[in-house]
Amino acid sequence: MGKLFGTDGVRGVANEYPMTAEMALDIGRATAHLFKRKGHTPRIIIGKDTRISGYIIESALVSGICSMGVNALLVGPLPTPGIAFTTNSMRADAGIVISASHNPFQDNGIKIFSREGFKLPDEKELEIEKLIFSNNMHSLHPSPNELGKAHRIEDSKGRYIVFLKNAFPKDYTLEGTKVVLDCAHGATYKVAPETFFELGADVTSLFDKPNGENINANCGSQHPETLIEEVVKRKADVGFAFDGDGDRCIAVDEKGSVLTGDQIMAICAREMKKEGKLAHNLLVTTVMSNIGLGVALKELGIEQLITQVGDRYVLEEMQAKGAVIGGEESGHVIFLEHHTTGDGIITALQVLAAMKKTQKPLSELAQVMKVFPQKLINVDVKSKPEISTISEITQAIRDVEAQLGDKGRVLVRYSGTQNMCRAMVEGPTDEETEKYCRQIADVIREKLS
Repeated sequence: MGKLFGTDGVRGVANEYPMTAEMALDIGRATAHLFKRKGHTPRIIIGKDTRISGYIIESALVSGICSMGVNALLVGPLPTPGIAFTTNSMRADAGIVISASHNPFQDNGIKIFSREGFKLPDEKELEIEKLIFSNNMHSLHPSPNELGKAHRIEDSKGRYIVFLKNAFPKDYTLEGTKVVLDCAHGATYKVAPETFFELGADVTSLFDKPNGENINANCGSQHPETLIEEVVKRKADVGFAFDGDGDRCIAVDEKGSVLTGDQIMAICAREMKKEGKLAHNLLVTTVMSNIGLGVALKELGIEQLITQVGDRYVLEEMQAKGAVIGGEESGHVIFLEHHTTGDGIITALQVLAAMKKTQKPLSELAQVMKVFPQKLINVDVKSKPEISTISEITQAIRDVEAQLGDKGRVLVRYSGTQNMCRAMVEGPTDEETEKYCRQIADVIREKLS
């Protein structure tokens, strides 16, 4: 049997396997079959980001879903967390997102949410894979008088904006607050500016004119250079950059310094602890979080639980341990008090709430954590053998670890969504960190590229 789902759904280059119309049709059919029950006509929400290939995949999914006697509800371009919210709010049976998140426009992906608004667990994704690769779904089709229909939901954007505004404390307002938003020409391009405007903020919106091919192009959470310039130039209080599907957020303070997801989590966890809202005194993070976050949490008296990379693993541990906040250094933060999944706009609103409650600028709040120098190099690879089986790479890692001692760390792992190996090094100085990371990346490139 083949393997479709990675750490965040199915992903690849659009119009190439597995992101073809044919595969999207099969994913639609298998997902529809999975949620069918006797005496009930299931409904599946479909939303997307702004990639031009979204039209192909959306149409194929609709065909597959309706061919199985299930109704498809189309919400159009909407952030991934907006689709999770809509699925739960409308009591649909599942939600499907067409997006490749922060990847370039050539890529696309499919991820699926349960009716409760949580990403499907591994075992459900495995059931979908089994159905697809069994090649017998044609025998499961209903009769012509039992086919599903497709409907377009016109007010999904407005519903989601109301939901987002409810995540900001009602005792506070954003009146007089200058906010700059980088929408990455992606799924937040309408809802983010409107949400902050309706809360009273003075909003400047950047990269909010998607054309199908400019999503994430030199903008968004991975390219904050223009956002930094605009925040400083406009003397704004804060800037936020989202990724293409709107589940990530990074912040820029009033001085033009970038805050990572780690810093955002430290600020928000401290505020939640102060208010008695930090359940079990716990923050859940991944192995990619900066060493500085652990140091800060120790000083704050907050427990840290570390998981493997991937927001689904963060969420699993949060639910298992009763935590209400967790996330990734990349800016994918989950506030379970407000949502079932990471939401970039909700993350931005929590940062603003902390600023309002403390009456402090973001640059001052950011001092809660010292960020250790970190270097990450992504190496394109042809295959993904176990790292531990390649002696040259393991030796390079050991050499660097010996040099760093207790003043840094090394993490080498494959991307769960791309043919890429990530080498990450943290160390005492920028120069040493850069040198050691390149040292490991060169060996990876020699052995796997």
